Amino acid sequence: MEYTCTVMAIYNLGSINIDYIYGLPHLVTAGETLAATRYDAVLGGKGANQSIAIAKAGGTVFHAGMIHRDDAGWLKPLHAAGVDTNAVLHGDTPTGHAIVAVDDDSDNRGENQIILAPLSNQVLPSALIGELLQTATAGDWALAQNETNLTADFLTTAKARGLNICYSAAPFVVDTTLALLPIIDVLIVNNIEAEALSHATGKPVDQLNIPHLIITHGAAGADYSGMDGKFHIPAVQVAAVDTTGAGDTYLGYVLAQLDQHIPMKTAMQIAAAAAAIQVTRHGASAAIPDMAETQASQPAK
Repeated sequence: MEYTCTVMAIYNLGSINIDYIYGLPHLVTAGETLAATRYDAVLGGKGANQSIAIAKAGGTVFHAGMIHRDDAGWLKPLHAAGVDTNAVLHGDTPTGHAIVAVDDDSDNRGENQIILAPLSNQVLPSALIGELLQTATAGDWALAQNETNLTADFLTTAKARGLNICYSAAPFVVDTTLALLPIIDVLIVNNIEAEALSHATGKPVDQLNIPHLIITHGAAGADYSGMDGKFHIPAVQVAAVDTTGAGDTYLGYVLAQLDQHIPMKTAMQIAAAAAAIQVTRHGASAAIPDMAETQASQPAK
């Protein structure tokens, strides 16, 4: 895997949410009322989760987004992980939030249902793009997801400045994803998003000429296709208790390794080890392991 410039940092325009997490005996079905057996409120959002994962994996990451001016305390996990939040705005719109239901006890233990209220994540001003990228240089990475506005504008601007583009097409938005395909360097999607992309384009995703494509399949591992060939990286088998944020952990770890010139196959193996640890704990960002713990979990070679 080759890049034209020395990579120094990752710039993430990403969502910041408050996750309201409810542990349940089983996931709620239509018309059912169910009492939670546990509750927590923690920092979340795909963008924030991915920035924390990048930082814990050893990457240098600058995060831009928006929260309500009274919610600055929710940024503490980002600060503790080493994420630069100077480009996070504090405004009048309520901070985005998610209601996360987690199956704690049934045969589907660890699976979740999520209701997302984007709120401040969808009112980012266009000036934020320049503020985030003011220290970026050619060869750095730009990362975005579909939980904020400005995704396409941000990644297009970053590409024009010579940055490598990593895109997390989640939640899947057809028009945005199709518009960005020509500029993406690394696309990481789960199997459901991959199927949606294939349907939208009328082609198998591995025939879309994406330089580096990773499709994650949860406990079934991940598939790669692109400039480094085609291969499968199995997941580390563990007893999952909460899969919330596992994909974000995986992406953050992959990108942090690529940023440090680690080969793709090795990057995916390290990411699989990190995600395996993350799903054995409750929560999303709070459950992400650091690099030392991840390396210690891998078998000696």
